[in-house]
Amino acid sequence: MNDLGGIVTRDPVSNEFGVAGTVTPERGDHGVPLLRQYWRIMVRRKWVVAGVISACLLVALIVTLLMTPLYEATATIEVARESDNIVGLESADTESASSSVDLEFYQTQYSLLEARSLAERVATDLNLAQNEHFFEMFDAEPSGGLFSDKEGRVLTPRQRTERQKVAVDILLENIAISPIRGSSLVDVSFTSPNPTLSMRVVNSWTEHFIGSNLDRRFEATSYAREFLEDRLEQLRQRLEASERRLVTYAAQQGIVNVVSEERGATGDTVRERSLLSEELLGLSGELAQATGERIRAESVVNGEPAVSARALENAALGAMRQKRAEGAGEYSSMMAQFESEYPPAKALEEQLAALDASIAREEARIGQAITTDYRDALQRERELARRVEGLKSEMIDLRRRNIQYNIFQRDVDTNRELYNGLLQRYKEVGIAGGVGTNNVSVVDPAILPERPSSPNLALNLLLAFLLGSALAGAVVFALEQIDEALKDPMDVTVTLGTPVLGVIPVSDEKPIELLEDRQSDMAEAYLSLQTSLQFSTDHGVPRAIAVTSTRAAEGKSTTSYAIAHSLARTGRSVVLVDADMRSPSITQFVGLPNEFGTSNFLAGDDDLDGLIKKPSNLGFSVLGSGPIPPNAAELLTGSRLKLLLDELLKRYDHVVIDSPPVLGLADAPLIASRAEGVIYAIESGGARSSMIRSAIARLAAANANVLGVVLTKFEAKQAGYGYGYDYGYGYGRKKAAA
Repeated sequence: MNDLGGIVTRDPVSNEFGVAGTVTPERGDHGVPLLRQYWRIMVRRKWVVAGVISACLLVALIVTLLMTPLYEATATIEVARESDNIVGLESADTESASSSVDLEFYQTQYSLLEARSLAERVATDLNLAQNEHFFEMFDAEPSGGLFSDKEGRVLTPRQRTERQKVAVDILLENIAISPIRGSSLVDVSFTSPNPTLSMRVVNSWTEHFIGSNLDRRFEATSYAREFLEDRLEQLRQRLEASERRLVTYAAQQGIVNVVSEERGATGDTVRERSLLSEELLGLSGELAQATGERIRAESVVNGEPAVSARALENAALGAMRQKRAEGAGEYSSMMAQFESEYPPAKALEEQLAALDASIAREEARIGQAITTDYRDALQRERELARRVEGLKSEMIDLRRRNIQYNIFQRDVDTNRELYNGLLQRYKEVGIAGGVGTNNVSVVDPAILPERPSSPNLALNLLLAFLLGSALAGAVVFALEQIDEALKDPMDVTVTLGTPVLGVIPVSDEKPIELLEDRQSDMAEAYLSLQTSLQFSTDHGVPRAIAVTSTRAAEGKSTTSYAIAHSLARTGRSVVLVDADMRSPSITQFVGLPNEFGTSNFLAGDDDLDGLIKKPSNLGFSVLGSGPIPPNAAELLTGSRLKLLLDELLKRYDHVVIDSPPVLGLADAPLIASRAEGVIYAIESGGARSSMIRSAIARLAAANANVLGVVLTKFEAKQAGYGYGYDYGYGYGRKKAAA
């Protein structure tokens, strides 16, 4: 890229940011950052953007002012996962605390808060079906129409049902359920034109939600109670039948059982024993006792009867033995003093003999008693053993008969346990159902709203601005897609692949007057164009330059005049040829008559010097177009055009040709093929790019050397550039200095 005097020039292959047409994520098709490109587009279409946004803001303002004020009342309730258990008993529908379905539970509660049945309860509670003002507020027309309370109309059941349906639909459309994230709290809101109605609806909504929750729990408990009653009756009948089978079988088999153990205050049988087993158990104990007595009696029989326990326990025998011991002692004392014949000693000896005989007789009696006791113990032991053996045989037979009895007994025990457990559960359900449980509570009831919640003017304007911005962007995008006009040098470079030789600003003043002022923006622009032409060939500015455009009024004649004027200022001899014989304009610029000119020479007039005019106020010569020929293309086709250029180049350093437009005419390609170089003038925002490409293609087909493009009538600010470095460094210098 070359920046020559504030005018951007580019190589035809690449632009200032790289290869032409290269697109990167950060840069658009023009090689500039996307944001800057979008900004330029928005600035170029600023009036469209401003108009769309202003229209949206105006519509939002009008709609907001015309909207009916709405009041929103809000109540906060808590929906607990676990319900308050007043009696310490679980209700029939209580889920396990360890359940992992919390999300499902809360979603269910939120859906219940929006249930139609709840809205019907609220509508019935507030008698909305009879409230005509309620329907008027929401612009609803129920069946049968609206009527004044003074009319005293009586609704039919069908009308009442249909009006109730409409009221419910209104409630559901205006109620809002908003769970508070991360908590078990829920906001219930209702919006209406009446603040009192909003408050009443919200409070009624929360109250009836709690009531419906309790009703559902009570209904579930009632269902459980009815179910348990039915099951209890079935189990009772089954228990009675099993007990009858057990008693009947016991009577048939002669099985008599006694309760051996009980559990708790209910007297539930845990264990029973038959009468035979009780008898066997008792006789077994007696047999063991008899065996012990027999063993003891046998040991006494085998021992010394005089020292047996019975002998030692006999009081008479003991007294006699003691008396003999005393007499024996006294006799020993007498023998120490007297002889055996001593009468008292003799009497004492006889007394001792009598005592010995009594003791012997008593000991013999005791020995006989011990033998008798042994025989009795042995006999009793044998009798008990025989009886026990008999009971064992009977017990074995009883066990065989007890197999079926135990089957019946287990059936009875099972039925009794089921019955008792179900009866206990029935009692618990009855208590829980009577008291009721609730897991929903009102945290903050709705209060009367003091100010309307909508419309919000600031919010609506903000939304309108955002919507307008988006809509404006869409409109601008559509216009950009539809608009094929080339508006800035980058568009030219990327679209056409042709370098930009100069950018000529638009001006309301006459171009000739501006070109005379060397400090004017236009003069500096064309001076930069001349500088660009210096680098277009290896010998500097081309000697024969043709200036053309796509269509008329794109500034080609002004450009031709300006190039000739600029070259003449450098001291070179220049001739400006008006070859647009269909619509001449050069002679009008310089104020000369158009009686003779190019058409005359092409028609065969060889007096070229007589055809060329040399105005005193200009530094260059002018060859007008001459009389308008019937067919200009035929004149240009002949050899006279080449002869004209050769003769002019002999007399002048540079020949500048104002050619006709390309499209629709054959003149421009014929002239361009004879010139050393062609300058293509494009009006900024003028012809479509497709037309320009077609015109340049025609020139290329005629072997014309297109040097570059001059972008005319360029508005830097309108294109989104401003008078900055990019395209107009010197354009505003004069104004800035002033």
